[in-house]
Amino acid sequence: MTTDDPFVPPTSGRSDSEGLKPVPRIAIQAFCETPEVADVLEQAAADRHMAKAHVKVHQGGVPAALDFYSAAPTPNLLFVETRERREQVLEQVDQLATVCDAGTKVVLIGHHNDVALYRDLMRRGVSEYMVAPFDLYDVIREIGEIYLSPDVKPVGRTIAFIGARGGAGSSTVAHNVAFALSRSFDGGVVLADLDLPFGTASLDFNQEPAQTLADALAAGDRVDDVYLDRLLSKCADNLSLLAAPATLDRAFDHDEMAFDTIVDSARVGAPAVILDLPHLWTAWVRRLLSSADEVVITTMPDLASLRNAKNLIDQLKIARPNDDAPRLVINQVGLPKRPEIKPVEFQKALQLEPAAIIPFDAALFGTATNNGQMIAEINARSSVAQIFEALAARLTGRSVARSGRKSALMPLLARLPRLKAR
Repeated sequence: MTTDDPFVPPTSGRSDSEGLKPVPRIAIQAFCETPEVADVLEQAAADRHMAKAHVKVHQGGVPAALDFYSAAPTPNLLFVETRERREQVLEQVDQLATVCDAGTKVVLIGHHNDVALYRDLMRRGVSEYMVAPFDLYDVIREIGEIYLSPDVKPVGRTIAFIGARGGAGSSTVAHNVAFALSRSFDGGVVLADLDLPFGTASLDFNQEPAQTLADALAAGDRVDDVYLDRLLSKCADNLSLLAAPATLDRAFDHDEMAFDTIVDSARVGAPAVILDLPHLWTAWVRRLLSSADEVVITTMPDLASLRNAKNLIDQLKIARPNDDAPRLVINQVGLPKRPEIKPVEFQKALQLEPAAIIPFDAALFGTATNNGQMIAEINARSSVAQIFEALAARLTGRSVARSGRKSALMPLLARLPRLKAR
């Protein structure tokens, strides 16, 4: 039954900027049916509170969104406008759920104050129902309610990279995956170089940041997402670097929880936080590995890597009993004249299928390193660049076929095929 009883949705309220908070580094897309709604969303996108967000406004409503996302990943936040009534709207939401990535939040924009529709949409997992007309401050305030409320979990997923042995190339893999994530998915990415004395991220991205991770550590409990934002240097579109100081003028001895506040603050403002960990086994390294959403272990095709990777995997199983196994990357495969353990033997010994096998290419990697560029900047069509893109997709759950994708609208998908997002 459709009702048109007076109903003021939670998005209605003050039409000024009082109490608005800066929106985090998220990708936002909108599909509108009316020029009035599109204009308000464009105004919101141009507001200073939205400076960190990556916003695109399209025309076409739900049909255009379904067509677009049949072959493209969905953003962190999706606005969709419809002028239909209850039954048709619910049918559209059912269709939209089949193309939504896990983690995407959906705000439906409608033109009917319908209590029953609002409740049905909430049960289906829609984040909010906004009734037009509204203004740009309502839009920004609504995004803040979704992402910045005290009871809302941080936006960002943490992905920790560590080498099974020194020289395995874990940092190179981490940096190129961070770059691939920022280019492919329009979401903000923060790369934290945690190898304080010897980190290479600033060199790899040709950066000379005035402030580094050491400044964040010195600030202690004063670090929050606003403070951290001042320390970040922009490496590329949607990619920011928290660089290592890379100096030896002090000893970098830290307690187990030294980096917790920094990582938590980074997660507030960015959908993906890449942790480039040094090849160490300290209390704080173990803690970051244990608490990360994803762990990537980079190995070389040799015996030391195999042994160390097995030890890491065994320890992480104990520390993360309810999480998936780490991702295994076998790097520098095919080095001339070097005896190697074949990837199939790695898989058999570790009971873990490699997430990526990266061939040895001295010229390509050497050129990228010397130029302060990523592999995709040197040759985006190279097989190595494509491997990094595929690994980035796997780490975000976006390598799954669209017909079986796990949607953000979880209650709706009880009857649809479900695949793990990772």
